[in-house]
Amino acid sequence: MKGDLYTNVGAPCNICLSENPQYASILKLSGETWEYVAKGVRNSVGFDFHPVTQKLFFTDNGRDWLGDDSPSCELNRVDEEGLFYGFPFQHAVNIKDPEFGDIQSGYDYVKPILELGAHVAPTGIAFYDNHHFPKEFQNNLFITLHGSWNRSEKVGYKVVRVTLDQVGEVVTSEDFITGWLQGQNVLGRPSAPLVTSDGSLLISDDKANAIYRISYTQ
Repeated sequence: MKGDLYTNVGAPCNICLSENPQYASILKLSGETWEYVAKGVRNSVGFDFHPVTQKLFFTDNGRDWLGDDSPSCELNRVDEEGLFYGFPFQHAVNIKDPEFGDIQSGYDYVKPILELGAHVAPTGIAFYDNHHFPKEFQNNLFITLHGSWNRSEKVGYKVVRVTLDQVGEVVTSEDFITGWLQGQNVLGRPSAPLVTSDGSLLISDDKANAIYRISYTQ
């Protein structure tokens, strides 16, 4: 709701059940009351509201130590506030946690609308709501993938572009900016996107200590 303050509260661990229910969630401060927007969210660093539907979209960083390729980090959509997104019982679309997956949680799990890849570490997202870029970019979602830290071969280190249909389902997902990963040599780590008032796109890089500006020229 307009005027409310939204914040994420990450899990206090790689994988665990916490006695504090506010961990692993997205909350909003409505008036003087904290309310749950999404539960079972391991670590959402980036979220943004769709410019048309005003639904909240958020990424979630998957757990570690289940191998190089599992589980995937996620893109999720909030169709109804207070629903449960799986952590720590289930990850990605259908990965049952080996420690907590057999516990009857009492929740129905909301599956992600897009798997982003294991260990890619999504950190920031932004909807494009300006007209500087071509028309086909309108209401697209940009996601920065900060990059892996514990995978045998590095992945991530790029910006992806996600197009959605009118109801918020993913149509396409593709690389938008790459080049920070050269072989296994990391030149930069994209951290967060920001759409400016003039329609250009800013990308922060917390390894190179830089901010890049992307604009469109016909």
